Amino acid sequence: MGVSASGAAVLIVALLPALVRAQTPEPESWNAKFQATYVWQGKRPFSAAYSGRNSLTVDDEDSYSFTATAALGFRPWKGGELYVNPEAAQGVPLSGLTGLGGFTNGEIARTAGPTLKLYRARLFLRQTWGMGGEQQVVESDANQLAGVVDQRRWVLTAGNLSVIDIFDDNAYSHDPRTQFLNWSLFTHGAYDFAADARGYSWGVALEWYRDAWAVRAGRFIQPRQPNQQQLDRDIFQHYGDQIEFEHAHAIGDQPGKLRVLLFRNRAKMSRFQDALDLAAQTGGTPDINAVRTGEQSKHGFGLNVEQAVSSDIGLFARASWADGRTETYAFTEIDRSLSGGVLIKGSAWKRGQDNVGIAVARNGLSQVRRNYLAAGGFGFFIGDGRLNYRPEAILEVFYNARLAKAAWVTLDWQHILNPAYNADRGPADVASVRLHTEF
Repeated sequence: MGVSASGAAVLIVALLPALVRAQTPEPESWNAKFQATYVWQGKRPFSAAYSGRNSLTVDDEDSYSFTATAALGFRPWKGGELYVNPEAAQGVPLSGLTGLGGFTNGEIARTAGPTLKLYRARLFLRQTWGMGGEQQVVESDANQLAGVVDQRRWVLTAGNLSVIDIFDDNAYSHDPRTQFLNWSLFTHGAYDFAADARGYSWGVALEWYRDAWAVRAGRFIQPRQPNQQQLDRDIFQHYGDQIEFEHAHAIGDQPGKLRVLLFRNRAKMSRFQDALDLAAQTGGTPDINAVRTGEQSKHGFGLNVEQAVSSDIGLFARASWADGRTETYAFTEIDRSLSGGVLIKGSAWKRGQDNVGIAVARNGLSQVRRNYLAAGGFGFFIGDGRLNYRPEAILEVFYNARLAKAAWVTLDWQHILNPAYNADRGPADVASVRLHTEF
């Protein structure tokens, strides 16, 4: 017996709620995820007219990092989510983690030497208040419980986590465990976000979502000393503030997002001009460690764009700027940065779980920081004893291949012009092999 068109339409409408329920994941009351990532890197010898205390060594050298993380989540009440991440790490960086603005391994900051160390990476609470609008599906993931949320909602996050868990997200370049490795590419190069030496902090962030728009603001505590592990608990005296505006859009039916980030840090930071002035008075070499005497502020901004070209190709770009008057306090020595690239899925060659990534970054320094380095000063990460300034330029290319259901291997190459902004040194080439599992 045939079914009329009107009868079929009635049947579809009747079945629609069941179809929607079938596509919606069962809400999770808890989950447990795990990841492990090993990165080996090898740097070839390169030429340099001179080297200083914080230079990238000209010799052939190897490096490695290993991290393992358990992400445990629990829903204590409606709208609430509690997460804890025990993490273990070990590794040895290239050149003692000196000699570059854009370091070559985004995982290396988690490590603290060749001995495996266990620590707590995250311990935070997330509370969501629905405010209506369409329902949005949330998939089960690390630090994310499956379910549905309102497109219009408020989200409060408080506790121990990384600032860039919340701010400066990007679908195509944000995770050095699966995407680009270079520090200039997984976040804004000039974003000196508050963090301990491993990249984590304590703080609070509030987010507002309304359809295509999102606004988020947060305050997090700073380390007691630049790029050190111990944090300063006085969140009203020394802190990092940020606010970000996000808008989702579509171009040719392909989704994209634009984000604008503003940040301001307050801490006991040295000013480069103070170090230069003291050296002029004493006749010595400028030293930022000799002028770290009072609270200073640092501000900057970043633009972040992601855009799908098709279901298999995505583009990203970032631009960031910081005032550059004070020393780098928690991230890396970059005051201006432009980056962009493409991520391509392997569907065209029947390897849909593989990815190819190609990206470039151009990093720069403020004029006063250049003057400081040219006079023989040393930063926390860079300092060749003198400086023939040129922007640091980086090309990164990788192929990420799926080996099994939960295992990937990545072959990565980075070519770096003017390492640490010095035209008298380099270029340097770094090859990487990354092994990654998650389940």
